[in-house]
Amino acid sequence: MTKVVVYTRISRDVGLTRLGVQRQHQDCVELCEREGYTIVGEFEDDDRSAYSGKPRPGYDAMCRRIADGDIDLLVAWHPDRITRQPRELEDLIDLLESSKTSVRTVQSGEYDLSTPSGRMAARIVGAVARHESEHKAARIRRKHRQIAESGKVHGGGTRPFGYRYDRVTIREDEAAVIRDIVARILAGASLRSICKRLADDGIRTPRGNTWTLQSLRSMITAGRLAGLRENHGELVGPAVWDPIITPEDLRRVRAVLADPKRRKRRTTDRYLLTGGMAVCALCGTPLVARPQRPGQRSYVCATDKHAGRKPGCGKIRIAADDFEQYVADQALVRVDAQALAAAAENGDETAELDRIDARLAELGELWASGELDNTSWQAARQRLERDREALDAQLRNASVSASVPAPERLSEWWADESVSVSERRAVLDLLVELVEVGPAVKGRNFFDPARVKIRGRGWEV
Repeated sequence: MTKVVVYTRISRDVGLTRLGVQRQHQDCVELCEREGYTIVGEFEDDDRSAYSGKPRPGYDAMCRRIADGDIDLLVAWHPDRITRQPRELEDLIDLLESSKTSVRTVQSGEYDLSTPSGRMAARIVGAVARHESEHKAARIRRKHRQIAESGKVHGGGTRPFGYRYDRVTIREDEAAVIRDIVARILAGASLRSICKRLADDGIRTPRGNTWTLQSLRSMITAGRLAGLRENHGELVGPAVWDPIITPEDLRRVRAVLADPKRRKRRTTDRYLLTGGMAVCALCGTPLVARPQRPGQRSYVCATDKHAGRKPGCGKIRIAADDFEQYVADQALVRVDAQALAAAAENGDETAELDRIDARLAELGELWASGELDNTSWQAARQRLERDREALDAQLRNASVSASVPAPERLSEWWADESVSVSERRAVLDLLVELVEVGPAVKGRNFFDPARVKIRGRGWEV
């Protein structure tokens, strides 16, 4: 009795109907019945690529079954249904050879992997399958880039927020939400505070879900909002649909959200001077937000090591409310209208960023066509991205500055309860460079301005 395991696989099954693997299975079973084989195991990977390198549960289970040592034959529809990776093929050859298992396929006959000729034939078929997969992948990349460069609508599934199901017509109610989100981000609002506001207002994603940090970031940084097509994250040209925001606003939003300081401040939206603005006057360590007791906010020089932060001396603690109010009052009365206006000027950053994006798009085109190898593409891309990061930093400051109210209205804006802590913090970043907090004087059980030294941008207290 010849014991057989049957393996079927199809790379792509959009509707998950399993029709492809069912056809393979039927042909494999007919072969086994015709030859008098006994099927003792059936394994399937539907909608699983053998080229991508991602796990294939059916294939792994089949290999474990063969490793038990009582299988005579592996039956598949074609050799490339088993594997398209030469590296994986070598492991399979070792397994089949050690378990004395042969391979039989519906389309290509039997492979005797116990002989050099049989192994050579299997390797040749595997190499051809690998070449076919790589060539197909290159064609698909080129096709998608061409579609992106032409600006045409591509893809299906859930409609994008701000557009109707045709993916072209703007939904004005959602477009107004997007423009408000952009304005808040440019004013310094955190994504967390915006998610909370959207939830409070009952505004959901196109799938009807609550907005998360990830879904909000993906939506608000998408090139389609500015009427642009993207390919692998790069803006490659204008699209056929109308924009909701301007390309300049998209650039500013991306620059603001890429600010490393935002990642350092993700722990809380209740403290104004986190992220390294306030430091210990004794050891220079940034103060961290740490309530003294429930409901009593405070900043401390922490002695514990956390998230890569160096431990401090532990000798400074200051209540947050009066401290933050004092720093804000000192900054707001020293607002320099001319300095803010100068910071808001974009200069040539946007045009230069567009030139860098165009060069990145050219690199992508050379890589997709095979004229540029991966190593050269990565090296050139990294150089351009370093230049882009430097320009993004300049654009971030200009973007926030442009969103700041006029100096005569700044105090009124600051007192508005609808303004988030993150928006106030972004304004304070423009006005204050560093705040040092010294030790408390024994016996003074109240806020003491003498403990606080503020170094503003062009002023000092």
